[in-house]
Amino acid sequence: MCWLRLALWLQPRTHGCAVSWRRVHKLASLQKATTLPPRKVQSLLYPFSTLESYLDRSVDRTQFQLFHPSMEDMVKAEKLYCSSPSHKIDYYTSAERMDHVPALQQPEVCFIGRSNVGKSSLIKALFSLTPEVEVRVSKTPGHTKKMNFFRVGKAFTLVDMPGYGHRAPKDFVEMVEPYLYTRKNLVRTFLLVDGSVGLQKADLIALEMCEEIRCPYAIVVTKIDKCGHGTLLTNVINLQDVVKTQTTSCFPQPFLVSSLHFWGIYLLRCFIAHITGSIQLTDTSRS
Repeated sequence: MCWLRLALWLQPRTHGCAVSWRRVHKLASLQKATTLPPRKVQSLLYPFSTLESYLDRSVDRTQFQLFHPSMEDMVKAEKLYCSSPSHKIDYYTSAERMDHVPALQQPEVCFIGRSNVGKSSLIKALFSLTPEVEVRVSKTPGHTKKMNFFRVGKAFTLVDMPGYGHRAPKDFVEMVEPYLYTRKNLVRTFLLVDGSVGLQKADLIALEMCEEIRCPYAIVVTKIDKCGHGTLLTNVINLQDVVKTQTTSCFPQPFLVSSLHFWGIYLLRCFIAHITGSIQLTDTSRS
């Protein structure tokens, strides 16, 4: 790919929103990312590419690259995460019980995971191009106690669920299970797993719950910057073995992300835009 031509193509005219850059992560936009050396850009867009050289040749790489959108697709998706007068992105409401959950019609995705797995940080990174959206991030595990709803215009809704495990709300099960079982416009659940420690017992229980519900879900591997390549690769391969042998409703490809360095954020933005029907992928994309 001609990175210079791409950088020129990604001039500000491709973004239909005004952004307060002083509050935005320096890599929040693809335009900024493409100013880096090509190898670093590749790692930002497709984090798994960094691990490929460490894999034995006998390992099938197909499952790690099922969703491989083009740069053009990622640019289209990025526009959805920019707020404008006709496309408002905002925190909508919170709910503790299903009878408090808003009756929204647009497609919905939700994020679940252990306390301190990085849910709020990931959502903040996804919405980094709209810094006025308040996503509270705490260093204290179990900070999220309610289901928090964020509207992305009329395209889709994103829900930040309370964390399970340490300091989880006492009524976590009563809050989360009814939502997952009955929410008709829920198109995908994202189960977050800490890449530095791998699948934990609580994660396996959550995975079993997702399988029981039979609602499509995908796994997001967070904090991939917190460990070495060997540890991360071991944890990802173990996770992939579980997905291959113990799941039927899980999207086969794990999404590797770092909210701190923005690795994989663009890819996940694009996947969410795709599964909610907000964008159509080009013919060269795989999904």
